[in-house]
Amino acid sequence: MKTIELARKLAEYKQVEDAQKAYTLVLGQEEKTPEEEMEAASYIFFSQGEYQVAYTTFVSLYNRGHFQAELLDLMTQAFYLPNVKEQRRCYRENCEHFKVYPYLFRKGFPDFDQLPIQFFPFDDKGFIPFYRAENRFGAYVNFNDTVIDRNFFSDLENPILAKDVYSQYQLEYLNDNVRKSEWVGRENHIYLHYTNWDVFCAYLQCLNFVPLLKEEKLVFLMEEEVSQYPIDFQARFGIDYSKYPLKPVHVREINRLIWHTQLAAHNGGDFFNEIFHNHPNLISLESVMFDEFPNIYAKFRRQFKRTRQAGLPIPSWLKGMQQITDKDALLGMMMGDENCCRGLDRASRIVPAIFLQPHFRNIIYKVEVTDQKGTTLLSSEQYDQIHASKLFQSFKYIKTFTPMRRITTSYAATIRFMEEQLAKELTDDGKPNLKVGSDVMMERLKNRSFMIDPQDRLYHDSVLVRFEDGKLNPKATFTALAKFLDIPYTESMTYCSGKSGLNPESLEGNVLGFDAATVYRTYDEYANDEERAFLEYFLRDAYECYGYDFHYYKGESVDANWIRDKIEHFSTLNAFITGSRRKFYAKLRRADDQEPMSEEEVKRRLDERLKDASKERYNLAIKLQEGLRFVNKNGQPLRLMTPLKLDPALLENPLYH
Repeated sequence: MKTIELARKLAEYKQVEDAQKAYTLVLGQEEKTPEEEMEAASYIFFSQGEYQVAYTTFVSLYNRGHFQAELLDLMTQAFYLPNVKEQRRCYRENCEHFKVYPYLFRKGFPDFDQLPIQFFPFDDKGFIPFYRAENRFGAYVNFNDTVIDRNFFSDLENPILAKDVYSQYQLEYLNDNVRKSEWVGRENHIYLHYTNWDVFCAYLQCLNFVPLLKEEKLVFLMEEEVSQYPIDFQARFGIDYSKYPLKPVHVREINRLIWHTQLAAHNGGDFFNEIFHNHPNLISLESVMFDEFPNIYAKFRRQFKRTRQAGLPIPSWLKGMQQITDKDALLGMMMGDENCCRGLDRASRIVPAIFLQPHFRNIIYKVEVTDQKGTTLLSSEQYDQIHASKLFQSFKYIKTFTPMRRITTSYAATIRFMEEQLAKELTDDGKPNLKVGSDVMMERLKNRSFMIDPQDRLYHDSVLVRFEDGKLNPKATFTALAKFLDIPYTESMTYCSGKSGLNPESLEGNVLGFDAATVYRTYDEYANDEERAFLEYFLRDAYECYGYDFHYYKGESVDANWIRDKIEHFSTLNAFITGSRRKFYAKLRRADDQEPMSEEEVKRRLDERLKDASKERYNLAIKLQEGLRFVNKNGQPLRLMTPLKLDPALLENPLYH
C-alpha cells in the first residue's frame, strides 16, 4: 500500500495522529503529485497538526503555480488577517513620527493597502513576505535575528553609510554602537540608504523605528538622495559639531562582546589574543581563568565603595552609577587598566567592543546516548558556567569566534604541557603536586565543541577560524575575521602584542609572533601514529568540514578489530598515564604503617587503570562507529560551526591541509 493510501485510510478511520504522521511522510517523498501535496498539507493543517509543515507546503505549491487562488485565500484568512491590525498600527505610528522627523527628506507615504509587500506571520518570531507585483512568496525573515551579517564598521574615517538595512536587530545595533555627533565633536550620523521608497515603506509594517528616532542619530537617504552623503550639517542645518568637547565612553554605553572561545587546550588562543590586543576599537583582556572573574568583580566593588566613601573623584566612565553589576565591575576594571586599553581610540565614531577569552584548564565534555537511534546529548560543565554567567547574559550584542588547531597537534601539545606541569614537585600555590595525567584521548573524542546549537544565543553568530591560517595567511585570515566581527582591519592586526610588548612569549619555549614553526610541529614524543590515526578517523567530520587532510589514517575500513588493534598500541598515551600515576603512588603512604606502596600494589593499580581505560575507549569508539546523532536539550540537531572563509586574492601561501 502506498503511503498516501495508508494516510487516507487512517484519516477515514479517525486515527488523526497516525494520519498526520503518514501525510507528513508523503510530503517527504520525492515522487508525489501537487494534488497529493495539497491533500497532505490540507489534512495536517485542518486537523490541527504541525501547521508549519502545512504552511511551508502551501508556500511551495503557490510559488510553483499550483492552486494559487485557493491557497492565497486560505493563507490570507488563516495567517494574514488575524495579524494585520497590529501591522497597520505599526505602520501608522512609524509614518506619524517620520512625518515630523528632520532627517527623512521624503514624506509621501503610500496607503497601507497599496504597499508592495504583505507579511504573513509564520511563527512567533518571523514572517513570510508576499511580493504582490511578482505574485510570489519570499524566504522566511526574522527581523530580530541576532546576527550582524555585514561589516558596518569597516571604515571609520567617514560617517557610517549602510544600504537597505531591514533588520530590527541591526538597526538597534547601529543606533546603540555609533556615538552621537555631539559626543565625538564631529558629524557622526548614521546614514541609511534605501534603494526603493515603496519597499522601505512596506517594511514599516514590521520594523519599529519610533524609539530609534528619539536621538536623531539616523539620516535616511532614499534612492538617488544617497548623492547627498555626507551632509554638511553646519551649512545645511546650522549645527557645528566641532564646538562640542569629546565625551568619554561610559561603561553603560558598552553593549558589544566579542567572545574568543576555547575549543580545547592548546589551540593557539594566545596567538589570537595577541593579534587583537592593541586594536583601536577593542578593550581587550588577556586570557584569564574563568574562576578568577568573581574575584575581579569583588575587588572592583570594594575599590569603588572605598573611593565613594572617601569622597575621591569617580572616573568619568563610572559617573552616576549606584548599583554595580558584574558587567559594570569587569568593564570598570578594564577601562581603568592601561594594558586593556593600550591601543584604544577614545575619539572613535563607535563605542568600543569588549574582547574576552575566559580560560579553563581544559574543556571536558560528557556524552549521553539517550535512545537506541543514537540520539546523543553533549554537556560540558565549563560551557554551562559560561552560559549561566550574568556577565554573558548582560551583553545585547555577541559575536563569537573559535580557533581550531589540527586536532592531532593540539592533542600532542596538550600532553606535552601536562607532562611539564606534572613534573613539578609543587603546585603554583606551594602545595605538593598530587595531580595525575588524564586520558586525553577520551577527552578529545568526547569534545565536539566545534558542533553548536543554532538556538544557543552565545553561538548564534559564530565562526570557526583555523590557527594554521592565522600563521600562514595572516592578512587573509584577519581581514576576514575583522569583517565577521564587524571591526576595521587595522595595522594593529598585522603584528602580535601584549602586556610585555611586541611578540610576547605566551609560555616558555613557545614561538613568537607569526613564526609558523608550530604549524608543522608534530610532537612525536607525545603521540604515536596509532593514537593520531584513531583521532583522525573518529573526528573525521571536523577534518572534512575544516579542510584538514588525514596524515595518519590511511582510509582503510574500520571495524571492531581495527579499533581494538589501535587501542592496544596506545603506548605513548599509556606511558604518560602510568608515569604520572606511578609518581603519584610513590608519594602515598599506607594508613596503618605510613610505608610506601609496594611495587606489586603499584603495578596492580596501574594495570587496572589501563584495562579500564582501554575498555572505556573501545566502548566510546563503538558508539561513535555506530553513528551518534548529537542534539541539544530540546532534541534539535547540532551543526558544525561555520568555518571562516578566506579571500583567495589575499592568500600569501597555499592553504594548509
